[in-house]
Formats: sequence, C-alpha cells, structure tokens
Amino acid sequence: MVLVHGFGANSDHWRKNIPVLAESHRVYSIDLIGYGYSDKPNPRELGDSPFYTFETWGSQLNDFCKDVVKDEAFFICNSIGGLVGLQAAVTDPTICKGIMLLNISLRMLHITKQPWFGRPLIRSFQNLLRNTPVGKFFFQTVATRESVRNILCQCYHDTTQVTEELVDSILRPGLEPGAADVFLEFICYSDGPLPEELLPQVKCPVLVVWGDKDPWEPIELGRAYGNFDSVEDFVALPGVGHCPQDEAPHLVNPLIESFAARHATMKI
Repeated sequence: MVLVHGFGANSDHWRKNIPVLAESHRVYSIDLIGYGYSDKPNPRELGDSPFYTFETWGSQLNDFCKDVVKDEAFFICNSIGGLVGLQAAVTDPTICKGIMLLNISLRMLHITKQPWFGRPLIRSFQNLLRNTPVGKFFFQTVATRESVRNILCQCYHDTTQVTEELVDSILRPGLEPGAADVFLEFICYSDGPLPEELLPQVKCPVLVVWGDKDPWEPIELGRAYGNFDSVEDFVALPGVGHCPQDEAPHLVNPLIESFAARHATMKI
C-alpha cells in the first residue's frame, strides 16, 4: 500500500493508519515533491511550464513504486492525493491494483468550473499572489500555529482530533525553505485534470469514501463519482470531515483492509 497525502499535508498525516495496516501489509507513505520533507525545487527555475502538477506527482508515485516498492500497489489517497493516484493509474495501468479515494478534491477552483465572467478576475488574483510580495505575505499569515490550527478545525468535524501533534506535523515542513513558493504555485494551478475526467480512464477498482461533514468538498457533489463504472462503491462516513484517515482511523482502517483483501490477488 502507498498512502498519498493531500494539499499542505505530508506523510505524517497517516500516522494513525500505518501501524495498523503494517500488521498485515507492506505500507509506504510518501511526501509528494514540494511537500513534507521532500525537495522543494523553485518552480521559477524550472521553465515556463508548471512543475507542481498532477502529472508530475503521478509520475513520482509510479516511479516510487518501480524503484522502491518494486511491486504492484494499492493507492490510498486523501484530497488532492486522490488526483495524484488517479493520474498515476491512468499513466501506467500496470502498477496500481486499486485506489481508495478519501474525500477526493472536487477541484472547484478549476478554471472550467468558474463562470466565464469571473475567470479574468481569478487569473489576475493568481498573478498577484505569484508575482508580487502579496503572495509571500499571504503565506506568512497562513504558516503560523494559530492559522494552521484554525484551518484544521474547519475541516475536522471532531475538533478534539486537532491536537498539538497534528498542528506540528503540518506546520513544521511548511516552514522549510522553498515551501512558500510551492504553496503559491499550487493555489494558482487552475488547470490540469478533474476527477470526472480521470475516473472513466482508470482500469483498476476504485472505492470512494467521503466524510459527510466535509465543509470544503460537499458530499452532495461527491456522490456523483459513485456513478462511474470504475467505482465499485461509495461509502459515506457520518460525522466525519475532510481528512477521515486522521479524524476517524477506526472507521477508515477496516475499509482499507477489506478493500485490499477483495482485490489482493487481482492481476492487471
């Protein structure tokens, strides 16, 4: 199993899942390039084309499986990590045995999901963040203990799970050199694939799991993903927010284990 975190998070976001899953599986949790303790190359030094994209991260995930795992793997993904897992599975269908999507990002800020009259304003705001000191100032206001705690309390329905350990695990890598440039680059990334574009192309089984109290990715919109042929089931988690693996591991870990057991012997 390879566990793939969401935006602004890192491999430590799976700290409540790894010990349980590792009792019966080989488990890896990666830091996507630009996040956690992975390298954070400056996007301005990498040419005119965007670097921090789902294609980049999908290639990283597949390369990790080839070079480190050296085997087929299940991808267990949260938030934007779900786009990474789907992109990787589409790019190379021989690697992924199955994907579990935990509150996958709907990408509501994608340019195609914005009204035509608002798109120039969005582009202007993105340029302001990326190319002026406003962006760095914005990041500095976000990259504080208080801001991180407040953001987590928004997306966790059970705020008792927002511990100092969690705040530290999210904040600490975000203070590393280069983190601000990655943050600003991604929040200005309005292109690339959508889940509804990737799901029809996936050849492996997909399980969609959704905390029904997610304020960022409404379950009412997420339910549509259960209608794709590649999706074997849509499971709602009552009273859970955007990061079910950390907020409700007692619900998520059994789902992961049963999903893997159902498809463990499947050959692609």
